[in-house]
Amino acid sequence: MKKGRIFRWMKSKINRNSIGNLFKKKLFTFVLLPITILLMAFLIVIPKIHFIGNNTLEVAYNSKFDNYKYSAKFLGKNITNKVKVSGNVNTKKIGEYEITYTLNDYLIPIKRKRTIVVKDLTAPVITLNGEKTALVCPNKEYEEEGFTAIDDLDKDLTKKVKVNKEKDKITYIVTDKSGNESKVTRKIKYEDKENPILNLNGVTVMYVLKNSVFTDPGYAASDNCDGDITSKVTIEGSVDTATAGEYLLTYKVSDTAGNTVTAERKVIVTASVNPNSGVSKPGVIYLTFDDGPQEGTTNVILDILKEEGVKATFFVTNKGPDYLIKREADEGHTVALHTASHDYATVYSSVDGYFNDLTIVHDRVQRITGLDSRIIRFPGGSSNTVSRRYYSGIMTILTQEVLNRGYRYYDWNISSGDAGSTTDPNQVYLNVAYGLSHDRANMVLMHDIKWYTRDALRNIIRYGKENGFTFEAIDMNTAMVRQRVNN
Repeated sequence: MKKGRIFRWMKSKINRNSIGNLFKKKLFTFVLLPITILLMAFLIVIPKIHFIGNNTLEVAYNSKFDNYKYSAKFLGKNITNKVKVSGNVNTKKIGEYEITYTLNDYLIPIKRKRTIVVKDLTAPVITLNGEKTALVCPNKEYEEEGFTAIDDLDKDLTKKVKVNKEKDKITYIVTDKSGNESKVTRKIKYEDKENPILNLNGVTVMYVLKNSVFTDPGYAASDNCDGDITSKVTIEGSVDTATAGEYLLTYKVSDTAGNTVTAERKVIVTASVNPNSGVSKPGVIYLTFDDGPQEGTTNVILDILKEEGVKATFFVTNKGPDYLIKREADEGHTVALHTASHDYATVYSSVDGYFNDLTIVHDRVQRITGLDSRIIRFPGGSSNTVSRRYYSGIMTILTQEVLNRGYRYYDWNISSGDAGSTTDPNQVYLNVAYGLSHDRANMVLMHDIKWYTRDALRNIIRYGKENGFTFEAIDMNTAMVRQRVNN
């Protein structure tokens, strides 16, 4: 009996263990294993967001932040466009910002976070006034030309710049609050490569009468390193006023460094100027314009002359822009002199008063054009009587004295009437057209400051061309057209 119970008990035990093991095998095979396989497969094929760069990025203050430094793929396919980005980065404010990247269209949401650190990464900018390599006179110390230091975040840091001076260089250093350092060096060269400045007083071409006394108008010389070196100027050449001819005086000066500059003055000794000399050209029209230049009229007149292929003569004053005088010369016209002020009380108060005023406009023309102009017209013409109010007999003196000094003066034999008798362009045209003659040189008086003269000019030129006249500008070989002196 006992043996039978034991046997039955053992048999039931064996059956229960077999069923349990079988159940476990079935559970693993049909439940756990598929789940494990699915989980592993999901982990392998799960969409992934990849960052380009580190999870924490440093971004420069005040720069442009690019959110799209990432990518996303699923089963080898690019799904970056499905990533949603949330969070803002203000690069104008220092600090840390968090950006979240999310994929929502899959089994579970996929998220990644990135920290953006806005930092001041840019060093200040130091700007030097003057050159980065400064040339300094050997006998002088460098004088600071100045500098500025500007930072994106800290703004003006000029006062915080440290300046370290050495013999051959100066170093400028500045650091902003974030520790960004900037350094600039200015080199110092002790040498003098600049020529002295040598200026001649008066004109560079002088006319002197035979047997008169020649007095040099003088000169001045200065140097960037040595200062006034007028006393070092030497003169080569001499003038013999007993013998007519041309004489060249050469002025020379050198600074301590050996830089040398020269200037020349031509002195022409002449017995006299023959007022009747020169070539008279019948049938030639000399268009002459007084009192300019003036913007709005002279420039248009120059345009017309250029278009028509005609040369003219401009008796200029000290008014108007320089560029118009330069243009007159550059386009082949004669730039002549009409005194600087055109003020009767000034120019006819004395002989010196006249020549002082004439010299001013002469020097202006020479400065602008490089020409030593010797062609003049008296304000009011040589026949004017208004000069009697200021100096009796001055025109008699001046008409001879200008010749003695190497000038030639030109009045006119045709007046356009634009000085006061008319303001009608058509009448200006008729006044000139009716006055023209093929039997003489035609010296036409006009004023390039008058709008009605400007508007009449093209018709005058075309009338001349259509009726067999030619046009020329006055030069030193042109026969003088003179009026009767009345004072």
